[in-house]
Amino acid sequence: MKDRIKKLRKELDLTQQEFADKLGIKRNTVASYETGKSNLSDGAVSLICREFSVNEEWLRTGKGEMFIEQSQDEQIAAFVGEILKDEDDSFKRRLVSGLAALDDNGWNVLEKFLDSIHKEKD
Repeated sequence: MKDRIKKLRKELDLTQQEFADKLGIKRNTVASYETGKSNLSDGAVSLICREFSVNEEWLRTGKGEMFIEQSQDEQIAAFVGEILKDEDDSFKRRLVSGLAALDDNGWNVLEKFLDSIHKEKD
């Protein structure tokens, strides 16, 4: 499993510290998993699978695909969930908050704006 943890982290383009931070664990814990000094508990496996949408069978055995395929709705929910973890004044959080406050007219204006940008690129 140690090689798959490292492969996953690299696939996610995360340092050991970033990987640890997302899981709420210490960097040296990640290092000990990757070197095989420590075995992952069932709780750690569940946490990794939940946080990164990893296929548990792949993580445990190497069989199957690395990631669980998510529906578009699940991807959007995960994206918004990550944004909500950002600082209160982050641009992404302000943008999502602004979108949530739009009425039908606001959505129509935004759609026309985006259509005009798309037409300019063509």
